[in-house]
Amino acid sequence: MTRTDLFLGIDIGTSGVRAVALDPELQVLAIARADFGTDDFTRRDPWVWDRALGACLADLCRKVDPAAFAALSVDGTSGTILALDADNAPIGSALMYNDTVADQRVLAEISASAPRESAAHGASSALARAITIQERSGVVRIVHQADWIAERLAGHPLPSDESNALKTGYDPVARQWPQWIKATSLQMNLLPEVVPTGTVTGKTSGAYGLPPGISIIAGMTDGCASFLATGASRPGDGVTALGTTMTLKLLSDGPLFAPEYGIYSHRIGDLWLAGGASNSGGGALLAHFTPAELADLSAQIDPESVCNLDYYPLTSCGERFPIYDPALPPRETPRPDDDAEFLKGLLTGIARIEALGYQRLSELGAPSLVSLRTVGGGANNAVWSRIRLKLLGVPAAPVLAGEAAVGSAVIARGAMI
Repeated sequence: MTRTDLFLGIDIGTSGVRAVALDPELQVLAIARADFGTDDFTRRDPWVWDRALGACLADLCRKVDPAAFAALSVDGTSGTILALDADNAPIGSALMYNDTVADQRVLAEISASAPRESAAHGASSALARAITIQERSGVVRIVHQADWIAERLAGHPLPSDESNALKTGYDPVARQWPQWIKATSLQMNLLPEVVPTGTVTGKTSGAYGLPPGISIIAGMTDGCASFLATGASRPGDGVTALGTTMTLKLLSDGPLFAPEYGIYSHRIGDLWLAGGASNSGGGALLAHFTPAELADLSAQIDPESVCNLDYYPLTSCGERFPIYDPALPPRETPRPDDDAEFLKGLLTGIARIEALGYQRLSELGAPSLVSLRTVGGGANNAVWSRIRLKLLGVPAAPVLAGEAAVGSAVIARGAMI
């Protein structure tokens, strides 16, 4: 009898393709990677994605028996779209998640039509890109990055999912493309059908060395996949990403929309993922100390003692969450003579911002934080972790994995178990 109890997660990121094999106990059995290349033009070429997918899956299938896969799911960069012709082939390059639209007419018609809580506002919205890309000759369909990759695995068109469709204007509460889009110049017949994340949408065709008949599961954006990869799964589970800036994400049993803070909610089945991003974070530490100095000074800090310094560390003026103030100045004075004490003030200040962020999400309607997982470079600082957990008053939870592809594999597993 052939074993069919593994789950395949595929992540189409900014720089390349990642794939993982996950077992039913959430153990990662194998990982494979294939890069796109270094220039922006290459990264926008869907056929480069296609070749990288083939190389990545070939590598993975040398590590595990592909006949063991029961299901797979694909995530892609949020808001990356491409135009397809009648043969489902790309027309030109994709418009990436960070490509902006300069046509003020397009932006004005979205602004006039979309409700304030929609994620389709702004020059970097996928809807604005869709309106622009539809003008290419021969366009029959507009799809998201993850949609096209899933289609390539199936050999025919498949629906999109509620996560990837969010920034294209999809209404995740009503679970439909809203009628207000008709007031824009987008031809709505070009948009894909949308199904909930976790829905079985098709079967593999036998392409890319995978056997035919593996269930294809509607996925999500790479950001949502990265969240699920940590192991967070219940309302109140939070994940803080401590990089150059600080991002907070919280799983909720209801939607949360607060555009003044840049907050909107991705729907993942019956749950919602909300979050906010602060301009504070590791960059504010590196403005004062090198990584080596941070490690040395952290070792001199007592995380249990009270810190009376009241800092709001920023690299420059302006904050978006949990305080919205484009002119908010950094607050990093008075500076004590002891560098370790100064660093403790900075670490505590960022931790207070984090605590205020989760409090703000709760005030806006999300559940209270019940557990915390941390990713990013700051997760490795044990002293900072202790300071943060004391202020947040919740336990630290172990991080399952840092690969978005693991989150996609978790979705595939959830659909089959």
